[in-house]
Amino acid sequence: MAVKTILPFGPQHPVLPEPIQLRITLEDENIGQVLPALGYVHRGIEKAGENNDYPLNVFLVERICGICSATHGLAYCLAVERLLGIEPPPRANYLRVVWAELHRLHSHLLWWGLLADAFGFESLFMQIWRVREMVMDVLEKTAGNRVIISVNAIGGVRRDLSEEQISEMLHTLEECEKQLYALLPVMLNDYTVKKRTAGKGVLTSEQALRLGVVGPTLRASGVAQDLRMTGYAAYGELGFEPIVEQGGDCYARAVVRARECFQTIELVRRALQQLPDGDILTKPRGNPNGKAIVRVEAPRGELMYFVVGNGTKNLERMRVRTPTLANVPALLEMLPGAEFADIPVITLSIDPCISCTER
Repeated sequence: MAVKTILPFGPQHPVLPEPIQLRITLEDENIGQVLPALGYVHRGIEKAGENNDYPLNVFLVERICGICSATHGLAYCLAVERLLGIEPPPRANYLRVVWAELHRLHSHLLWWGLLADAFGFESLFMQIWRVREMVMDVLEKTAGNRVIISVNAIGGVRRDLSEEQISEMLHTLEECEKQLYALLPVMLNDYTVKKRTAGKGVLTSEQALRLGVVGPTLRASGVAQDLRMTGYAAYGELGFEPIVEQGGDCYARAVVRARECFQTIELVRRALQQLPDGDILTKPRGNPNGKAIVRVEAPRGELMYFVVGNGTKNLERMRVRTPTLANVPALLEMLPGAEFADIPVITLSIDPCISCTER
């Protein structure tokens, strides 16, 4: 007869730097029921967004998640711009893509390092994060900071790129691409990586659609859905196509993120090569009035902003839905039946960000 044990995974765990607790029922070494416990990092950001003057919220929403701060700032600006009836200049749209994709690149590289660390591959962890440091250096040189760069503004962007910066950025990305290609055989073909990820946490396309999964987790289950396909900012002019894998397991999710790293480098390259001349900011006038919903593709998946303006300098409502909230139900369906040792890898495979989920 199997021995049943209830164990807590988290909220503090050396593998997962996110405050989520999973109360796991084990039958010997196999996982049975999984119950989540959230609510450790509620910060009241949505309420703060209603108390601030609406331009100041650009800086606030970037603190929801530092890793994808440029995407949060972009989504908020797009929503307010819709209420104000203004369009950013073409150059600003291209620059928004550049910085959003650089955040996607360093987010995916951070995730890959954490995945390698989760199954004890410390050398791979350090090598990948060494490449990520190059991306962080580019962000610091072009925007003044490594993580929260605050380049988005209502009506466009705050910073421009000089020819010298563009040249240096292209050179750095070329070096990143070269080093990632050298690491690719280890990332995707090494015995240890496949042993710990292939066949683990399988999620079929039917399950993914039923549970409302988003981002790389969804595309790894064979569903070609990516909000960049809608063409917001300058994505519609850059020939974007989503990366899709069919396996639906932890390995497929790793492959999607690895391939997206190279796709992101190519998107930044195209955006810089096609960068139009002109202004970078359309000065906003008046106060937002009405309702707007904006959906963009953050590194982890669909990010949604709902804003309500009442004609004053303060928003009546600011509501944010982050990708992890959509992916946690899938995690609870992937874990039962797996082995106890697979919990960290399967949990990491959805790239959870609890801080931005709870706000």
